[in-house]
Amino acid sequence: MHIRRYLLIFSLTASIHSGAQNARPNIVFILTDDHRFDGLGYLGNPLARTPELDAIARSGTVFRNAFASTPICSASRASIFSGLQERTHRYGFQTDAILPAYMDSAWPVMLRRAGYRTAFFGKFGVKYPGMDTQFDVHEDYDRNNKYSDRRGYFFKTIGADTVHLTRYTGQQGVDFINSQSADRPFCLQLAFSAPHAHDGAPDQYFSQPEFDTMFRDLVIPRPLLSDDAYFNEQPAAVRAGFNRLRWTWRFDEPDKYQRMMKAYYRMIAEVDREVGRVRDALRARGMDRNTVIIFLGDNGYFLGERGLADKWLMYEPSIRVPMVIHDPRQRRHREVTDMVLNTDVSATILDIAGVERPATYHGQSLKPMIEGKRPAVNRDTVLIEHLWVFDQIPASEGIRTTGWKYFRYVDDQSLEFLFDLSVDPEEKVNLAGDKRFATQLAAMRAGFLRHAHRYADARSVGPDMLATEMDRLPEGAVAQAPRPIFEWALHENVGKQRGYQMLVSSSRDLLDRNIGDCWDTREVRSAQHEQIGYMGKPLARGRTYYWKVRIWDGANRTRDYAESVAFRVE
Repeated sequence: MHIRRYLLIFSLTASIHSGAQNARPNIVFILTDDHRFDGLGYLGNPLARTPELDAIARSGTVFRNAFASTPICSASRASIFSGLQERTHRYGFQTDAILPAYMDSAWPVMLRRAGYRTAFFGKFGVKYPGMDTQFDVHEDYDRNNKYSDRRGYFFKTIGADTVHLTRYTGQQGVDFINSQSADRPFCLQLAFSAPHAHDGAPDQYFSQPEFDTMFRDLVIPRPLLSDDAYFNEQPAAVRAGFNRLRWTWRFDEPDKYQRMMKAYYRMIAEVDREVGRVRDALRARGMDRNTVIIFLGDNGYFLGERGLADKWLMYEPSIRVPMVIHDPRQRRHREVTDMVLNTDVSATILDIAGVERPATYHGQSLKPMIEGKRPAVNRDTVLIEHLWVFDQIPASEGIRTTGWKYFRYVDDQSLEFLFDLSVDPEEKVNLAGDKRFATQLAAMRAGFLRHAHRYADARSVGPDMLATEMDRLPEGAVAQAPRPIFEWALHENVGKQRGYQMLVSSSRDLLDRNIGDCWDTREVRSAQHEQIGYMGKPLARGRTYYWKVRIWDGANRTRDYAESVAFRVE
């Protein structure tokens, strides 16, 4: 009788404790780098040897139309933390640290305030001096670019062994889980550097030696859209840029293509093994039934399609990402075809933890979707953009709906692309120049502008009070050529201007499309914003011209272009 009473009390106590835990689940957020949208065996890819991630997918919710709002790691990670579009936070590779205003309400901060213990191991990917405000425990590391060989990935140690970063990150996660008690919920983020290439190394993808024999006897088919015609139809800046350069590093010869592809998927298999170790640790601690696992890739990835490599562009392989959420408290597997974004992760994490979502977030919680509630996310259009100003990667921006995609290049907005995804999911035929689709093109343009305006940020407004003055000449002197002088005023929140770009055009239409056919200064590193003399093509007397300017502010963030100004040469 005594034993039965003890067992009854133990059962009730366990039930009460379990109920308390269910209200405050643990969260493990796994983020990979350059992981293709179809890089899971669950999705039918025979090259993806991912039994652990597949198991999570089969028992969780799979998002088949997940997108990176910006297809580049730094800006994407800033969006994942802040819940904001790149057009708002303006963080990227060229900027200084992300502004604190965007990180003060990041999901780790909100969780800590709510009593969660937060931990981070791996590639943070965002310059920010306040990691201590985000995470109780953290270690930030990425590939070591000091080395141009396998040491880029092999420089961390476990005991006396030098191991791959993937193995190291997995062990960090296991050690953290083993250190946790059941009286406080935790959120652990593991940000794997894999399967990112170690750029510049002759062999760019590295894994632990035990994976070397995987795919040894397999011949991998050529990529889709690999005919030269698909490359040749790209704008000149793309053909001459990093997408093509990195293709030559990895895929330009058949043997190299086979070697690189196999090594890339070995890296994914190695990540999967570490996911298995983390799940084993959760099971061993009895935490598996109360721990939500979120898996996400930070951006898409070209593997030779269109003769390109890496990401950055607006095509589907570049912007689509794998996303799975496994909540063991949900008893049903679900597949979601609605469009979801990386910016949704922040709101989702907070919702799962029972924490109110900040009003500043652009992303929406996906928790209703994993619970089978519909409609869950009210979204028929997503804004996709890559705004880094860099000559080797032309910036682009656009929108995607369930059936259509529109995008354009920022520095020459006459380069427009329109695809009917319902009949052309591989984006083979650009309809932007087809008069039969002029109405659809106009509607998608207008939709893009609405979304761009919606996510514009007051901290990114362009300069104002643009002024143009013709050279003052001494009385009786004759000007050899018209030479305007330009200047503009800076807003108070700019700080010190770090650079500028001026465009002078022969028509307002050209200037509206960001084409400076008379003068495009490109990026000029200068604080000067007064008395800047014209140095472009000769201007004709009696004609009207148009100009505008954008600046890089004190944090080296690219601001919007100012409103255009007309001037007449007399």
